[in-house]
This record gives sequence, C-alpha cells and structure tokens, in this order.
Amino acid sequence: MTTAFDPIVLGGGTRLANRVAMAPMTRSRAHGPDAEPTDLMATYYAQRAGAGLIVTEGVQPSPVGQGYPDTPGLHTPGQVRAWRTVTDAVHREGGVIFAQLMHTGRIGHPSLLPDGLTPVAPSAVAAKGRVYTHQGPLDFVTPKELSEAEIRQTVADFATAALHAVEAGFDGVEIHGANGYLIHQFLADNTNHRTDAWGGSTEGRIRFAVEVVTAVAEAIGGRRVGLRISPGNRYNDIVEDNPGEIYGALLDRLTGLDLDLAYLHLMEGPDPELTPRLRKEWPGTFVLNPFTHPDVTGPDALKLIEDGSADMVAYGALFLANPDLPRRLAAGGPFNTPDQATFYGGDHRGYTDYPTLTA
Repeated sequence: MTTAFDPIVLGGGTRLANRVAMAPMTRSRAHGPDAEPTDLMATYYAQRAGAGLIVTEGVQPSPVGQGYPDTPGLHTPGQVRAWRTVTDAVHREGGVIFAQLMHTGRIGHPSLLPDGLTPVAPSAVAAKGRVYTHQGPLDFVTPKELSEAEIRQTVADFATAALHAVEAGFDGVEIHGANGYLIHQFLADNTNHRTDAWGGSTEGRIRFAVEVVTAVAEAIGGRRVGLRISPGNRYNDIVEDNPGEIYGALLDRLTGLDLDLAYLHLMEGPDPELTPRLRKEWPGTFVLNPFTHPDVTGPDALKLIEDGSADMVAYGALFLANPDLPRRLAAGGPFNTPDQATFYGGDHRGYTDYPTLTA
C-alpha cells in the first residue's frame, strides 16, 4: 500500500521525498515598492522544507498581475536575485520548491499597481466585494477588458516569469488557474462574456488556460510545470454553470498535447463527485487539496493517498502552525492548532491561499 511517506517522481522528473505538499498561501511579506522577497520569507520556507513539495505564495508574472499588497513578483532582475536567497535556503534543507505564478486579473485595485495601470480581465465585469489595500478594504473596480494583443502578451508574461523562476533556482512552477484569478476568469461563465475565440464555447473558454500552460511548458519543460484548478469554487465572485464540462474539456485538451506536465493540483470544491472523475481523466501525478469545510485539512486526509484518491495531499493552514508537519503526521501528532483569525477574507471555506497577514 502506498503511503504519504513514500517517495514519488513528478511527471517523470523531480523526485520528492514524501507525498505531503505545502499548499500555496499568500503571505503579503514582500514589503517595499520593488515587490522583492525578504530574508523572513527565506526563513519561513526553509522551516517547511520537510514537505515533499513546497508551492510558494502567489507570485505575479507582471506588474498588472498584482492583486494584494506586498506580494512578490518574478518580472524584474531584483526579484530574481531575491528569490534565489529563498530557493537556496530551501535546498540547503533538502527541500523542493515550485513558484506559483498567479495573475489576479480583476481581483485587485489601481492603488496596488504602478501609476496608470488598472486591473484587467477577459471582460469588463467588476467583482462583487472588496479587496484589502494599504488604505484598508476598497471596492473592486471594473477591470479593463484585455485585447487580443494584450492576451498574447499576458501569455508571454507567464512564460517569461517561468524562465525567471528557473533562473532564481526554483525546481519548477505551478500555474494558478483557480480561486477566481485571471485564468479562472477566462473559464467561468460570469466573468467571460467574450464572443471571440477566447470565450463563448467551451473550447474558447479553455483556450487561455491551454495557451498559458503550453507556453510555460515550452519555455522550461513540461516536467517542471504544474497546474492548479478549483472547479466550482465560488471564491472571488465566480459562477460556473457546468464545471464538469469545462474542466473535463481542459484536461482532455492538455492530455492530448502530450506536455508531460509535473502534476495537476485540484483544489476540491463542494461537489465531491467531480474529484474521482478528474482523477481518472488525468494521466499524471494528481495532487489533492481536499474540501474540508469548516475544518482545515487534517491527518485523516492521508487516507486519500492510501486508497488511491490522490498521489499527494496538499496542506495549507496546518503547515502554518506546524512547520515540521510531515514529521508530526508520521508520528501521529501532536499538532498546533492554526489560528483561523489570521486568514484574510473572513469565511475561508477550507481554502488555503488567502493572504495570511500575521505570522
């Protein structure tokens, strides 16, 4: 029987010591105008190097991709140099670390962006709700609809950021296609009103995700590339009428391209019947961040590996409170209890990558 503490090889490439992943959790600690990682971040990730795989907080691939204060980028030489400090620290501890590339799209505010920029999206539809800024919570604005040329530039930005990630010493990248951010906005019914080749039909809706994944895989090799999705996730004012159809088509298209991707990371939604279907349709490594609302993912989730529901399980909040989580899981505890009050956004619904604004 396979257990969480057996090694695994991602997509025929990177070997991991165990099957416990650290889920991406935005920390908002890249203080200053240059959005560069800090020594504190190097310490934070190195403390958690016992994970089979660390996936970093969301990292914007371009200035306009930033949606929260003090989140780090991978689009300047200074950011690349600063991230090298982080990856070196993790590697010294024997860890493996992927950078999560996250373009937030319409989720953000002009006050978080360089002068003259405004959030962008597939369609000019504002999200309901507010975003945290240095001035406090502010209403989301109506985003600028991306032109054809701007879409292609955004795809190129993802590929360039992936090259920067490799230069910075990362073992690979995870493309964030979940949680209501830009890629998810192209997939969803209420955020993509386009009638051109980037919307409308199922094939049109999945096109942006497919082209981003393809461009990144061509830039750094598919074995270094993972994709995160969250079918049916309503976070950030997302509505998906038929996630089974959209995500089935997405996986079918990606599988047909034979990109040899490192893994698929599923952030499970409230429909548990979709998980085994996607697990069956994905031929490679399947990482599961299980839906555990109202609780955080706990040690019981390890059974998902033992029964074959997943190849790896991703932990979020429990990793914040227990930096040596794999050791504690192997020993059966004890576990520190995460402080749910540290999660930004109120009702976290078990999701793991809200900005955590305190230690």
